[in-house]
Amino acid sequence: MQEREQARRVSPETRIGHVHLKVANIGRALGFYRDILGFEIMQWYGEDAVFLSAGGYHHHIGLNTWMSRNAPPAPRGSAGLFHIAILYPERRDLAQALRWLIEAEYPLEGASDHGVSEALYLSDPDGNGVELYRDRPRDEWPRTPEGGLSMMTAPLDIQDLLAELDGPEA
Repeated sequence: MQEREQARRVSPETRIGHVHLKVANIGRALGFYRDILGFEIMQWYGEDAVFLSAGGYHHHIGLNTWMSRNAPPAPRGSAGLFHIAILYPERRDLAQALRWLIEAEYPLEGASDHGVSEALYLSDPDGNGVELYRDRPRDEWPRTPEGGLSMMTAPLDIQDLLAELDGPEA
């Protein structure tokens, strides 16, 4: 497939700030996002929506049942959200998330080393895809001889990741 010329460019400082998910049951969703992953509740919006964050931000994740109370997950082969990606600041933080998933006996669907990042893949209780990852420093990203990115998908060494928690700050 040939790349099209891009006439417009968004500012390089642009970020994707939050995701708002339709869920079937807020309590069940909180059991995942709050109780396993550790996000904190910032505000309830009636009984039908709740906003969660890391570090006191107004919200990184919104959960609501406005149109989805008790609904089944979207069919796997349909258009829609593939996954949300939660970026951890350090490898140790990703390791801690993995430990919490293991302690909760929450199933992983994959674990990959992409060269530029290390990622864990799973689904939330509503079937929404979730990627938990950390980026490597840009100077460690794999490059082609011409200088372009050379991302890959290789198995992630889970034991090596967990060993981050055995270091001096453990």
